[in-house]
Amino acid sequence: MVYAIQNGKIIAKDKILEGYTLYFEGEKILAITKDALKADEVIDAKGLFVSPGFVDTHTHGAAGFDFLDGTEEAFLTATAFQAKHGATTVLPTITSANLDDMSRALKAYERVKDSKTHGAHMPGVHLEGPYFAAAQAGAQDPKYLRDFTPEEYNAVFALSKNILRWSAAPELAGAEEFARVAIQNGCLPCIGHSDAEDKEVRDAFEWGFTHITHFYSGCSMVHRKNAYRYTGVVEEGYLNDGMTVEIIADGCHLPASLLKLICKVKGTDNVCLVTDSMRAAGMPEGPSIIGSAENGMAIVIEDGVAKLPDRSAFAGSVATSDRLVRNMVQLAELPLTEAVKMAATTPARIFGLTGIGELKPGYDADILLFNENIDIEMTFVKGNCVFSRNEK
Repeated sequence: MVYAIQNGKIIAKDKILEGYTLYFEGEKILAITKDALKADEVIDAKGLFVSPGFVDTHTHGAAGFDFLDGTEEAFLTATAFQAKHGATTVLPTITSANLDDMSRALKAYERVKDSKTHGAHMPGVHLEGPYFAAAQAGAQDPKYLRDFTPEEYNAVFALSKNILRWSAAPELAGAEEFARVAIQNGCLPCIGHSDAEDKEVRDAFEWGFTHITHFYSGCSMVHRKNAYRYTGVVEEGYLNDGMTVEIIADGCHLPASLLKLICKVKGTDNVCLVTDSMRAAGMPEGPSIIGSAENGMAIVIEDGVAKLPDRSAFAGSVATSDRLVRNMVQLAELPLTEAVKMAATTPARIFGLTGIGELKPGYDADILLFNENIDIEMTFVKGNCVFSRNEK
């Protein structure tokens, strides 16, 4: 069947098109045109924005589940919730854990990755840890942090050919070899939870660490040793035009001033939005767990964000993709087209996800309809309507 979305404001790259109709059939977009083409069903957008689906490349779960729970239910329930909030593609993220829990989660992913679910599709996974600097652990459970272990990461790569990114601290011994193996396996090594100094970051970039995980969070900054100042991950991320970064734009991790600064210096082509959401996204505030239900770490949800029990650091977020875009428009004062680019086009490009992230013929029919406040009204994943606010 050919579907037509009419009377919407279509977000096409840096433009908003009015008076155009978007046509799609099966999983693919056919055309965006003013011409009247034959359609089997017409969807009246009634003035809503028509947007590419958002791409969340760093999310640990939602709706009471963490991907590290290692069950099919965790993957399917979380991605269904995320689709209701605009994420049509996610990279399920597995945080620092023991090898058994990591393996269980990867095996569960392999069982469901091709499922025709009612949620976001999952082209790959993101491993966040366990090769991190203790000084930048944040909400990573210290008992799981360790140095690069070739036998271990080679065993993990053998479990799945769909590990698209792996966050690690490049100042740890063995980082160069890890990066080589990761790239060989189609995986982008990312700088995360790192205490690296200037030269270490520059070396890491040459090895292939070209992206920084949740910029500012778990990142070293300028510091002094014996009176001399040394730059860290943050400053080197700004200085290196080839380095891309991601930000948690939940309104808590970074204030409006930093959101504006990051976009001003790096540009929206080099900055993508991530939720870093955990199981408490979509759940009531109060006690929760980050990581697996069995072996995770106790945290608390309050003031719209996850925190360690002693309130010394944030512990992931409870954000959704629509909230990120809303904040970039309302707090960072970006044009809607730029905010959508950061949530869709830029992450798709950074992580090599072809055929998504834009509305254009031949691309997947991952389509959102939302209002001026970025409240999602309809979500299509590969042409399948997985959410409609008006459905009873």
